Amino acid sequence: MLNDLPENYAELKKQANRSADWRARLAAVEELGRCDHKQVIDILTRLMESDPVYTVQQAAYEKLQAFGYQVKQPTKNKPEPFKGVGKILLRIKKSLPRDHAYEDFKEKFKKMRIDVYDIYEGEKGDEFDAWLKDMWASAGRPADK
Repeated sequence: MLNDLPENYAELKKQANRSADWRARLAAVEELGRCDHKQVIDILTRLMESDPVYTVQQAAYEKLQAFGYQVKQPTKNKPEPFKGVGKILLRIKKSLPRDHAYEDFKEKFKKMRIDVYDIYEGEKGDEFDAWLKDMWASAGRPADK
């Protein structure tokens, strides 16, 4: 473990702040997790406490634990990562032709709201496509009573 900042600290800090790329944040955690330095610890703590993707939170937690910090493990069971996602998806669906395909919807969602798309892709993992397909199918339908 190093006590100095890594040479590429500025780039890693940028990566850790990329709101639309959970994989970049996770990679930054992995690399930053080699340096027990106050600035690194601050970044890892912020990601552990507030990253919208549990995988990133957990990785930051593990790095902090490895450094010997007493930190509270993030909880996987949390409220919806992004408030109003149903409304966002409905707007996207309504902006497409009536007979559009799921793939058209998915692509437009990714283009219009990469930040939200990325959060859910990271949170849902392998279940992302099934979740998004369900959301697409139910968007705009009256709720069951």
